[in-house]
Amino acid sequence: MRNLWRAGLEGTCGGLLVLGTFSVANGLGDALDPNLLILLVLCALTLLVVRRRYPLTSGLGLAALMGVLPAVGLLTGIAAYTATRQLTVARRRTVLLLGGTVLPIVSCGLTAPYTDVGPHIFGVALGAVLAATTVLVPGLVGAAAGQQDRLLLALRERTAAAEEAERQADSASRIHERSRIAAEMHDLVGHRLSLISLHAGGLELALQKQAPDLQSEAALVRGATRDAMRELREVLGVLGPLGRDTGTEALTDATGTRADIEALVEESRGGGVLVDLNWSGPDLDRREARVRRAVHRVVRESLTNVHRYAAGARVDVTVTHDEQRVRITVRNGVPPTGAAPPAAPVGTGRGLTGLRERVALLGGTLAAGPTPAGGFEVAADLPAEPETVPETGTPAEPTAAHVPEAASGRSLSGMQRRLADAATGLLGLAGVGVMMLFGMVLVDQARPGQNYEPPQEPRLGMSRAEVQNALYGEGDEARAAAFGREPPRPKSATSCMYPFTGNDPKHREEGEMELVRYCFTDDTLTAIDRFTVPLVTEPTDTPSPTAPTAPTAPTDLQEQQP
Repeated sequence: MRNLWRAGLEGTCGGLLVLGTFSVANGLGDALDPNLLILLVLCALTLLVVRRRYPLTSGLGLAALMGVLPAVGLLTGIAAYTATRQLTVARRRTVLLLGGTVLPIVSCGLTAPYTDVGPHIFGVALGAVLAATTVLVPGLVGAAAGQQDRLLLALRERTAAAEEAERQADSASRIHERSRIAAEMHDLVGHRLSLISLHAGGLELALQKQAPDLQSEAALVRGATRDAMRELREVLGVLGPLGRDTGTEALTDATGTRADIEALVEESRGGGVLVDLNWSGPDLDRREARVRRAVHRVVRESLTNVHRYAAGARVDVTVTHDEQRVRITVRNGVPPTGAAPPAAPVGTGRGLTGLRERVALLGGTLAAGPTPAGGFEVAADLPAEPETVPETGTPAEPTAAHVPEAASGRSLSGMQRRLADAATGLLGLAGVGVMMLFGMVLVDQARPGQNYEPPQEPRLGMSRAEVQNALYGEGDEARAAAFGREPPRPKSATSCMYPFTGNDPKHREEGEMELVRYCFTDDTLTAIDRFTVPLVTEPTDTPSPTAPTAPTAPTDLQEQQP
């Protein structure tokens, strides 16, 4: 239905363009039969409507019709622009441009005498003007626009592919690291803890009968083993898929509080590490469990790295808590010179992947790196009240405040782009129309008119004005030459005209000059006399004082005086 509406709208607009061209370029195409004219216009509108589906056929067909009916030139320009912009094969674009240039020249040249354009040569000239303005110019612009569209599309696809490849590589790296850590912990720790728990349970049952006083000790061992297993499952959950904070069921009321952090510090001190704790702000016992656990993990992971890579170094643990943020900083100095080297080489930083992920899930940031003094620092900045995080695999939806703004921004951008394209198209169409009409007007003005008919020879009965229009005019030299040498005038003549007749070479060789006299009676030509007079040439020498002077030509009034 949408395509039908668009086809109807395009056909209507195309018909209006044809009518407008007819009204401006009056005279080109008027000689065609009305029925044939209507048929040609309908064919042109049909080719315009199907130009997107059949670009090559539409462009060449309209170019051929334009030679017979120049009023469809604007439709040809639209089809040429659309076709060259849509065609992706260079050979097809070349065929369209060359064929669209040759066809109107040939068709207009052949049909020029029958469409009242003029001779064939003027038809060829008009076809060349139409081809240049409505095929070549829009076609080249459309080809350039199509190349630009395809280039932008390729750049967008390439950018999207690069971003997707980067995301996949990052995700694959994270998954690989998590899988490696999970497998390592499962193999090294899980099996041992399972055996300890199993033996502790059997020992508790055995001591229930043989040594009831030691039963509580066995229960304590089994409980510690159970807690260790739960901690192990929690770590493996963190190394699972991205999207949610796992393992919250393993928390206690003290996890992440000031007392819990102090306990971690005391454990490190018991291992021979000099640790100072600086706590600023209220306790975290009223914060969410995932915030407290993140604080616990940051401190514990940082102290573990100190134990592994900087044994003997002094450590400063700082926790700052206010109404908006929770900031944790664990900074260690340079290990003393006599300290034992680390048991394992320094890692690449991938061990902090899970910790950085946990902080990012809460909307915070984590930075880890060496300090200028040569030590190492881990700094985490968490929101005190984090937002709700969706479940695994569900992408975070934009908040309600951002959705209308983004949607409206995209809608506004798309509308502005469409308006700009429409304005550019109208300006381009107007430019093509001006060039086409200008060329048509030039060709129309250069067309030959009716066959030239020379003026009629003067004949008896014509008026004085008609005789003057038929002659070159009257000359005083001819009247002076005829004075005294002309035959007698008719008695009824009231005036005579002596036009300049030139100097016939034949009479000049004979020393004579031929004159024609037209005599009028009351402004009507009544006599035409032809006669010759001697041709007198001026002497080269200086005339003597006694030489006669040439007579002056009398006027008609002087001749009529007695």
